[in-house]
Amino acid sequence: MRVLRAIYNKAVRQKLIEQQHPFTEVYTGIDRTRKRAVSESIIAQLHRLELEAGTSLALCRDMFIFSYCTRGMAFVDIAYLKKTNLQNGMICYARRKTGQLLSVRIEPSIQRIIDRYYGGDSPYVFPILTSLDANEAYKQYQVALNTHNRLLGRLSEMLGCGCKLTSYSSRHSWATAARNHNVPISVISQGMGHTSEQTTQIYLTMLENSVIDDANKGIISGLG
Repeated sequence: MRVLRAIYNKAVRQKLIEQQHPFTEVYTGIDRTRKRAVSESIIAQLHRLELEAGTSLALCRDMFIFSYCTRGMAFVDIAYLKKTNLQNGMICYARRKTGQLLSVRIEPSIQRIIDRYYGGDSPYVFPILTSLDANEAYKQYQVALNTHNRLLGRLSEMLGCGCKLTSYSSRHSWATAARNHNVPISVISQGMGHTSEQTTQIYLTMLENSVIDDANKGIISGLG
């Protein structure tokens, strides 16, 4: 909406249209990003959750954990991930959002998930897309994303953690966990494929209050 407002105002300045003030009642500010990260203990609890193999819930959980283990790989990139993207113990892919090339080392926890879904004649690693036609594949991706978030809601209820998992939660959670392990912002930014550290800061602006309180305790501890 901010971009549309800027374009409209530019057109007014160039006398291409008459000022009608269409954005008077439209909010075009920037809201603070709602906290989407969950703690490492919740991630571990989800990983240990007993689910029947081969079910949609098991696939949903595996996609979430796979995202977390691959430095917050976006669901769209997981859906479009092809077997040709796996090379010499690495996952090499281009982010569909930015086109940036990323390489992620395949750790044992990642390999175990890949092994569960790698078989068959499909060129894709995971059973999310079936079509190679761009338009049809995109339609399948949209349906899969909606299904993924719905199933994550069910997993949230099963965990009983009072949190709401979404397709974004794994990405935000990895960034927050990395920051809590004192990984530099520059490394987190590069690992997530962000184009700037400012974007990474958005992910990290809402740390758990307990983390901030512990930091404050250390700062003022000398006062007795």
